Amino acid sequence: MQAQSTVPRIVVTGIGVVSPLGNDTETFWKNLTAGVSGIERVTHFDPTDFPSQVGAEVKDFDPTKFMDGKEAKRNDRFVQLAVAASRMAFEDAGLKVGDVPPERLGVIIGSGIGGIGSIEEQSRRLFEGGPRRVSPFMITNIITNMAAGVVGIEFEARSTNYCVVSACASSAHSLGEALNQIRAGKADVMIAGGSEASIVRLGYAGFCSMKAMSTGFNQTPSKASRPFDATRDGFVMGEGSAMLILENLERAKARNAKIYAEFVGYGASCDAYHITAPDTEGRGLKLCFERIFAESGLTPADVDYINAHGTSTPYNDKFETLAIKKTFGERARQIPVSSTKSMTGHLLGAAGGLEAAASVLAIRDGIIPPTINYENPDPECDLDYVPNAARKHDVKVALSNNLGFGGHNAVLAFKRFTA
Repeated sequence: MQAQSTVPRIVVTGIGVVSPLGNDTETFWKNLTAGVSGIERVTHFDPTDFPSQVGAEVKDFDPTKFMDGKEAKRNDRFVQLAVAASRMAFEDAGLKVGDVPPERLGVIIGSGIGGIGSIEEQSRRLFEGGPRRVSPFMITNIITNMAAGVVGIEFEARSTNYCVVSACASSAHSLGEALNQIRAGKADVMIAGGSEASIVRLGYAGFCSMKAMSTGFNQTPSKASRPFDATRDGFVMGEGSAMLILENLERAKARNAKIYAEFVGYGASCDAYHITAPDTEGRGLKLCFERIFAESGLTPADVDYINAHGTSTPYNDKFETLAIKKTFGERARQIPVSSTKSMTGHLLGAAGGLEAAASVLAIRDGIIPPTINYENPDPECDLDYVPNAARKHDVKVALSNNLGFGGHNAVLAFKRFTA
């Protein structure tokens, strides 16, 4: 590896997860590395009339374990999930409210859609009962920045606070922008990640009309998300939240914090090609990789694992594979690449947070989670996708890719921490 510049070093000191595979980080990680699928028939609503009837739901979630009951009631589910993941991450980092000076603690949380459940419910009230039936909390329930706002209130975080909305790249961009805040000296600690709760009728209706979701595995839900497999037929929606605590290394060392990994690079780009389809030449994602290498001092030879966007859609998987091959050349086939969406479903704006957590945990434990349901090789997807079973592997450097409608791309780079 090349020597890094004098840019302040940033480390991950806490992780919080609420996911279809478990409502805490270690349960999530245990199930992910065991190849467990969190995808079942949808229970949040009756999906009988929908072409896609499967989803990866968060189960047995009680928001009152993480926030006051009245606050939980007046906030949308995506905000509840964000507060829960943030509390777990903060505790995991060994921090309590007040430990960080408020003006040095910031929050950036991404979400692709925000309070779509509240949009659906309040629209129903309006059309059935008139405007007086609409809740006074409707606006604060639906606006996408409210997860960051509420977390900021809960943690007395007065530094940089905003949300990123870039579709399925939202929380990857949030983490990257949080990295930049600490590097710029505007904060010492950042709570960053994403949250999404879009498994509602309106969300399903929209994505089904786009023909973006899997429809061929309604009778076998656990088989529905099959990234890079030749029989993939669309993504499976998931929900949840994942947050990382990012911290200036000097501060983390001074308090003897547990360090999961070092956050060494962030690349962002736009395909400038199409509102939903990825660039057929992979130029946007390739540019992200190039920016990662330029910023971090890493080289393609240093990368040990790539957590792919891997949505299980025909176009994404094909062109993401192409971008990896164009970037890494012959070495592309030597790098393990896996899609954890095969088990978690696609958390939309929260995907990048959850997959960043998985990448960091892969470095910690030397285990690469698998791509399950990889059964039928696609000649256009011909990399090492760690099929069906986790793999022991010495992961010193991991990249996490996320791509969003609109052509938004983000790649994050994490490295094993060494003093």
